This record gives sequence, structure tokens and C-alpha cells, in this order.
Amino acid sequence: MATKVWDKQNDQWSEEIELLKSIVNKTNLVETTKWGGIVYTYNDKNVLGIGGFKSYVGLWFFNGVYLKDEANVLINAQEGVTKALRQWRFASKSEINEELILVYIAEAIQIEKEGKSYKPEKKEIIISDFFQNFINENPEIAKAFELFSPYKQKEFIEYIDTAKQEKTKLDRLEKIKPMILEGKGLNDKYR
Repeated sequence: MATKVWDKQNDQWSEEIELLKSIVNKTNLVETTKWGGIVYTYNDKNVLGIGGFKSYVGLWFFNGVYLKDEANVLINAQEGVTKALRQWRFASKSEINEELILVYIAEAIQIEKEGKSYKPEKKEIIISDFFQNFINENPEIAKAFELFSPYKQKEFIEYIDTAKQEKTKLDRLEKIKPMILEGKGLNDKYR
């Protein structure tokens, strides 16, 4: 089995990661592994993570958007895309300031205790005219479709609407008709 890039990058930063872990272990956060990385939780809620990347080792706060960041060390890794997560990047072991990190972690834990967390905006499901006409013409399917969660409805809609040709859309409609009537989601067999 091939070594994951993530593992290699963590190996590159092993001293820095161990130092960061030793600092975080002075708090009451619980270490776990999620998404193949090191994540620390408080009452089973994600608070922060640690990981090595190509040019830095990072400490990220899942609800970092709420941190005061008085030292101005946190960055939004993908402006306009990342909403709540904030990273603190270190290019060397000498940049790791234990005292300051503990201040940020204490604040992150307090934010978690207060129940502050970013809730993504619910996007309205936009149904194309093509799919809406299909629903309107099939009352039995419309009734069954309404029983699905918005997430599963969106999967069906995107499946149809991403087809470029009308013939493909019609073929896909034929495929999903029995699934909708049986109450089976488009991707249920993969869950």
C-alpha cells in the first residue's frame, strides 16, 4: 500500500507536530483521529487540528472565526470559501510560542463551552423547469419525492440537471422513477 502524501508531510514536520501535541495535551482537550488527521475535541465537538503540509505545519481552529486573534496570527486558508475555520501556520519549530498557543486554545475551549459554532447557510434548492415539469406530470412521484430530505432531493435534481442532452435527462428520469417511488435515495447504496 502506498504511503499517503499526508503521512509524508506529517513525517517532514514530526518534531513540530510532537511539540504542538505536547502543548495541546496540557489542556483538557481529547486527541482523536478524524479524516486521517490529528483532531482535538471538547465534549465530542471538534475544537482544533494539527497537521503537516508542504511548506508549513498548521494548527487550525474549527470555530476560529470567533477567536479574537489579538496577535493577528490566524488566516483564512481559502478566502470566500472557508467560513469558520482559521489556521495558524508555523514554518519552523522556533515559531511555536507555547504561551500564546495556550491562550488561543483556552479561548477556543470557552467558545465551545458557550456553544458558539458556525452554521452554514441553507441554500435553497433550485428545481429546473425540466425537473419541475416531470414532477408536475407525475403526482405519485411528486408525493414520494416530497418525503425525501432536502439533501436527497438535491441529489436527484443535480443528477438530472447535470446531463447536457435531453435524451440523457430522459434516460436518467426513467432510472430514478422507481427509486423515488420505493423511497430509495439516489446514493443510498453507497452509504
